[in-house]
Amino acid sequence: MFEEIPTARPATPLLDQVNTPEDLRAFNKEQLPSLVRELREFMLYSVGQTGGHFGAGLGVVELTVALHYIYNTPEDRIVWDVGHQAYPHKILTGRREALLKIRQEDGISGFPKREESPFDNFGVGHSSTSIGAALGMALAARQFNTGRKSVAVIGDGAMSAGMAFEALNHAGHVKADMLVILNDNEMSISKPVGALSSYFARIWASKTYDSIRKGGQKVFSGLPSALELARKAEEHMKGMVSPGMMFEELGFNYIGPIDGHDIEHLLTTIANLKDREGPQFLHVITKKGKGFEPAEGDPIGYHAINKVEPDPVPAKPQNKQPKYCNIFGQWVCDAAEQDARLAAITPAMKEGSDLIEFAERFPDRYFDVAIAEQHAVTLAAGMACDGIKPVVAIYSTFLQRGYDQLIHDVALQNLDVLFAIDRAGLVGEDGPTHAGVYDLSYLRCIPNMVVMAPSDEDECRKMLQTGYIYQGPAAVRYPRGNGPGITIDKTLSSLEIGKSRSLREGHSGIVICSFGRPTYDALQAADALDASLLDMRFVKPLDEQALLENKGAKLIVTVEENAIMGGAGSAVSEFLIANNILVPTLHLGLPDQYEEHASHNAMLKRVGLDSQGILSSIQEKLKSLYG
Repeated sequence: MFEEIPTARPATPLLDQVNTPEDLRAFNKEQLPSLVRELREFMLYSVGQTGGHFGAGLGVVELTVALHYIYNTPEDRIVWDVGHQAYPHKILTGRREALLKIRQEDGISGFPKREESPFDNFGVGHSSTSIGAALGMALAARQFNTGRKSVAVIGDGAMSAGMAFEALNHAGHVKADMLVILNDNEMSISKPVGALSSYFARIWASKTYDSIRKGGQKVFSGLPSALELARKAEEHMKGMVSPGMMFEELGFNYIGPIDGHDIEHLLTTIANLKDREGPQFLHVITKKGKGFEPAEGDPIGYHAINKVEPDPVPAKPQNKQPKYCNIFGQWVCDAAEQDARLAAITPAMKEGSDLIEFAERFPDRYFDVAIAEQHAVTLAAGMACDGIKPVVAIYSTFLQRGYDQLIHDVALQNLDVLFAIDRAGLVGEDGPTHAGVYDLSYLRCIPNMVVMAPSDEDECRKMLQTGYIYQGPAAVRYPRGNGPGITIDKTLSSLEIGKSRSLREGHSGIVICSFGRPTYDALQAADALDASLLDMRFVKPLDEQALLENKGAKLIVTVEENAIMGGAGSAVSEFLIANNILVPTLHLGLPDQYEEHASHNAMLKRVGLDSQGILSSIQEKLKSLYG
C-alpha cells in the first residue's frame, strides 16, 4: 500500500522488460504479482508528473496484466470503457515513457485512440460504448472466420448507461462469442464478494463444469421438461450467491463476482472463459484507487489529480475566483430558495457541475440519473409537463447523446426546461472527445430554443436566471474554468431576450460581434483596430436590430469558440443575406477539424482565437479587401 505519490522515478526491473504484451507473456505466473506492484508504483509516479486520471487506472492493474497475459493482443481485441481506466494498458503496450507526457501538447491522449497504437482497438472518450464496439468486432470475426477474440471491459459507472444494455441484449440475441468484463468498483452495481460466491464462480468458469453443462443439455434434449427444470435449477443456484440473473436472462453466461485484485484467480477464470462459445459475462470487484491509501478512501476526490510538485512554493493568500461551474452551483441554490418548483438533474456530473451544495440542501429536488444523458433530458421533459421547472446540468459534449430527446421530447413540445451546458468550447488536455465545440450549431437550428453564451461571470448568472424564467426550452453554454474576473451581481436579475450590449464604440468602420468566452480577447483586438465590439449574448434569437444598425460597416467580424460551420457566425450571415445586406464578413471560430489536446491557451493560439490571433485575422482580411 502506497501512502504518497513518489516524486522520484521508482525502480521497476520487471516492468522495464515489457515493451509489448508479448514480453509480458514470457514471464512466469509467479513473477506477475511483483510486476503488478511495479506497474502500480510507476503509474503513481507518472501521473504525479503530469496530472491526469488516476483512481480508475489504479483499480484495474491486475485485470490489465491478466488480460494481456491470457489474450494474444493486439490480434485479440480489448475495448476499454471508460477510457480513463486504460493508463496501465498504455504502459504495457509500448507507451511507458510516453505516459510521462500524457495529455500534454504533442503527447499521447488520456484515452484509447486508434491512431496512437494498434493495441487501442477502439477510441473511447464517452462511456458505455465498449460492449457495442466489441460485439461489432466479434461479429466481424464470425463473418470472416478469423478466430479473433473480443473483450469489453466496462466500469467506473459506465454500466449505468442504456446503450450498454442495448448492446447486451443484442449480443445475447445473436449469441456472439465475446467476453464482457464488468469492472465493478462500487460505481456500478457492486455486491460483497464472499467465499461462497467466489467458490461457485470458480466452478462455473471451469472447463469441467462447462463440459458437464453441455453434456446435460444433450442428455435432456429429448426431454424438454427435464431440460427446462435443469436450466431453472442452475439459474436459482446462481441467483442465491450472485447478482447475475439479469445478465443470464439477457443470454449471457454470468460468472462472478470475483476479486479483481487476486491475480491468480483472474488468470484462471479468464483463461477458462477465453475459448467459451457464446456471450460470457465476468463480474469483477475492484477498488478504485487500489494501492494508494488516500485514493481508496476518497475515490471521487482522486478520480483525477493535478501534477505533483516535489517542493511546492506556498501560495500567497488571495481571493479565490469562482469558476463558471461554481457560478452555476451558487445560482441554482439561490434560485431554488426562491422557487420550490426548481429541480436539478445531472447525468453523473454532480462534482463537475458543482451540484454538491444543491444535493445537500435540496435532496428531494436533486436527481443524478447516472451516465444516462438521454434519460436525463426526457426525465426533465416529463417533469416539465406536470409543473416542475427542471434544470439539466450537463457537459456540452455529453448533451450530444441526448440530442434526439432534446428535439422531440423538449423542444417539439415547447417544454419549460433550462439546459446549463458546461465545458463549452475547447477543454484543453481532455482533447477532442470532450470538446464542446458543436453546441451552438446543433442548438440554434432547433425551433423554440433560446440559446445564450456568456462572456463573463456576471453575464453567466444573469443568463441562467433569464433562461430559467423564460417559458420554453432555453440553454446557457459556458466554458470550463475561470472567467475574466468580473464582479457578480448577487441578485437574481435577468436580461432582455435577444438584446446584445455594446462594449466599445469604434470609428474604423469595423464591427466585431462576439459570442461568449472570446469576447474579452476580441476587445483587445478592437482596441488595437479602433473597432466597435458587440457582446451579442444571444445566439438565438439574434439581436437583429443591432445588425441592421451596422449594415453600413466596412467589415463585420464574428467570433465564437464553436465550429464555424453552422455556428453563430453563420446565423449572422444568414440574417444579412435574408435582408439583402451586402457587407464584407469574416467568421472566426474553430476550423473543420478535430483539435488535439494541449493547454487551453495553447489551443486558442493554435486556432487563432487568442487576442493576437483575432487581430491578425482581421488585419489579413482588411488587406485582402482594401489592400
